[in-house]
Amino acid sequence: MKDIIKESLSKSLTYLEYRKVVSELLLEGKSTGDLQSEELLHYSNLNETRMNRLEKTIVITPENAERLKLLKKKYLWIVISEGWCGDAAQLLPIMHKMEVLSDNIDFKIVLRDDNEDLMNQFLTNGGKSIPKLLILDSETLEVLGDWGPRPQLAFDLVKNYKEKHGVIDETIKTDLQMWYLHDKGLSTQKELLEMMRLIEIQE
Repeated sequence: MKDIIKESLSKSLTYLEYRKVVSELLLEGKSTGDLQSEELLHYSNLNETRMNRLEKTIVITPENAERLKLLKKKYLWIVISEGWCGDAAQLLPIMHKMEVLSDNIDFKIVLRDDNEDLMNQFLTNGGKSIPKLLILDSETLEVLGDWGPRPQLAFDLVKNYKEKHGVIDETIKTDLQMWYLHDKGLSTQKELLEMMRLIEIQE
């Protein structure tokens, strides 16, 4: 596992580097990832607009900011993502803002299709769902926890819709984006900080 992680880290990007890569590809009419299609390009463009907005509007609550500053050890957050992923567009700006507030979090992004070996270690119900956040000990590279592809309430929203209708279509995609809009990143902050709390208790 550590060899796979080291290999992925050698190809990792900071948040700002990731944004630059995605933006430059869009100027060429491309999305990240192995598969290129009009649909993925459309979603990538939507996500670019979405992330620009979220970077201005997402707020880490004062209480959560304080909790981030109190982390005792140094952690590496690696998130597996792609530019066309709607959930990633909603969640990465939150993770980035959390990283900025903590001296103990180093946040890196790796592209799913370029890191298949790593992705295959963290499947969700057998699928390559993203984003997937891995929380590691910075020194040992031991994986202490993983999270994703979306907050629990959003996960349940999609799961229940799929069970009822048998598909993931534009209706649930729109409903999901509305959920994110109303949640304002609070569920993600809460779940990630609870995970960090449990990790620190066990250390």
